[in-house]
Amino acid sequence: FPSLPFQAKMSRPVQARRLEGIDKNIWVEFVKLAATYSKVNLGQGFPDFPAPDFLQEALRRALGENHMLHQYTRGFGHPPLVKVLAQFFEKLLGRELDPMTNVMVTVGAYQALFCCFQAFVDEGDEVIVIEPFFDCYETMMKMAGGTPVFVPLRPKAPKDGKLMSSADWQLDPAELASKFSARTKAIVLNSPNNPLGKVFSRGELELIAELCVKHDVLCISDEVYEWLVYDGRQHIRIASLPGMWDRTVIIGSAGKTFSATGWKVGWTVGPDRLLQHLRTVHQNSVYHCATVAQEAVAQGFQRELMLYGKPDSYFVQLPRELQRKRDLLVQSLLAVGMKPIVPEGTYFLVADISEFKSDVPDVPSSDEPYDYRFAKWMIKNKGLAAIPLSAFYSEGHKNSHSNFIRFCFAKEEATLKAANDILQKWKQEKTS
Repeated sequence: FPSLPFQAKMSRPVQARRLEGIDKNIWVEFVKLAATYSKVNLGQGFPDFPAPDFLQEALRRALGENHMLHQYTRGFGHPPLVKVLAQFFEKLLGRELDPMTNVMVTVGAYQALFCCFQAFVDEGDEVIVIEPFFDCYETMMKMAGGTPVFVPLRPKAPKDGKLMSSADWQLDPAELASKFSARTKAIVLNSPNNPLGKVFSRGELELIAELCVKHDVLCISDEVYEWLVYDGRQHIRIASLPGMWDRTVIIGSAGKTFSATGWKVGWTVGPDRLLQHLRTVHQNSVYHCATVAQEAVAQGFQRELMLYGKPDSYFVQLPRELQRKRDLLVQSLLAVGMKPIVPEGTYFLVADISEFKSDVPDVPSSDEPYDYRFAKWMIKNKGLAAIPLSAFYSEGHKNSHSNFIRFCFAKEEATLKAANDILQKWKQEKTS
């Protein structure tokens, strides 16, 4: 249109304000780096071993037995899945649940989190986040117009020369209490915690619960690693504590529970007065989750319900196997001079890398925290991928927590052996 008297190209901003400042994502950057340079990827958090045979068989049955499983199912959750989840959580929480109103299925726990922030958080609302935290919490609440208020877990040196544990990272009760105000709408709790592997104790959960009740605050409880708890510890669900059921949304994940992260089946459990608002967000966004995956997960839970607490249960076997792999990685990292923080849960392990500063070239013009530079250097020069811990901190706190990196140990034996070989070679190079 050469005769048009105006410039056809758009000049005004096209992106919504809610996207400003959240365009960068560490996973995009480090996944690309790992794919380009690493021989062993212990960075991104997913298993490289297969989902259990009984779950794979359930999916094969779902694909072949009933052609209607290739069509839409109930938008808020496939009936067999919400029914068995309600049965399971009745046992875990000690209360009767209505599968149609107390459970909603989501596209992974990620969408469950998004629904919570969109449903509950208004412009100007404050949401308390415990640091370190899974990075999407901050981004999602900002998209909803909320303001994050950060409170850190503070490390305490272990006694008697023992290795530091994730249990040594603790909340300061007075500091936590100071973060609650009339503007506080919710607190995000992640136990077991990614990236640290901390399993919050009953005393810590009671402190959080007391403050939530006192200030009439919601709790978004991300419990995707609920079955991955080690050394005889117990995962306590905050919704089971006095006064908390009515104000808590529990978030779970079949990806973490059954080692099938690509299936993207998650759920929320909570009172109808809260879940009704999640359903509104859900029905106006994704609306519906894959039917065959939900059917297979439902069959997996039926099996686990029958085997609950028994030695043959996958929920019993998986943490035993992962604890063994955790201990193997701990020994490998110790051998090269890193200081691992032994996780009580999840499949992540954080290690102190402060002794390696002389190995990593300084970049005077760079404003990147040390752990970012170390992780990139390690990927490119050693072929081993991990994630900088400061990625799990707010912008103002990144540099004060940049002496750590996070590894994932939910890997095949061969993967962990290859990582150990890299570390042993590295040790020899340092010694020589």
